[in-house]
Amino acid sequence: MPDTVLKDADSKMLKCVDATRAEFSSIRTGRATPALLDRLHVEAYGAAVPLKQIASVSTPDARTLVIAAFDRNTVGEIKKAIEKSDLGLTPNVDGNAIRLGIPPLSEERRRDLVKVVKKKAEDGRIAVRNVRHRAHDDLKAQLKDHRITEDDGKRLQEQLQKLTDRYVKEIDQIVASKEKEIMEV
Repeated sequence: MPDTVLKDADSKMLKCVDATRAEFSSIRTGRATPALLDRLHVEAYGAAVPLKQIASVSTPDARTLVIAAFDRNTVGEIKKAIEKSDLGLTPNVDGNAIRLGIPPLSEERRRDLVKVVKKKAEDGRIAVRNVRHRAHDDLKAQLKDHRITEDDGKRLQEQLQKLTDRYVKEIDQIVASKEKEIMEV
């Protein structure tokens, strides 16, 4: 029973790290990557649809994304969705395809993006600590109900803290690599 608390906390913390990693993939660096458009939803067929479901995205070179719509009728909606998004990119329609040129980032924009990365990283760390807090409360409740001994409670809390430290460190490593990627000219 007590080990399930740790296993549950472990899986939830892993999800927090994965969510943080996914947030970082949508932050624009100087390179073109299809992950930039992962969060983009397009109004098509009467509903907000993820871009992946109505078009394919490719990178012919390091500074260009090409979006090929499966249905020619959705090209205009895809263009509108890109213009409304916070990506700051200008779509160029070319028949069934939309080309997005990724401009190089200015030094000031790079610094702003690093701040955004740090904010998202802190959100990830907070999420991990919230999982730890809930697991800690579960362990306290089990201790109070005499389902675990005090020694087991202390041991499990130490393991929980080690788990938390491991995932926070992982987020820190992801931040460092993303920061390096952004500042790379």
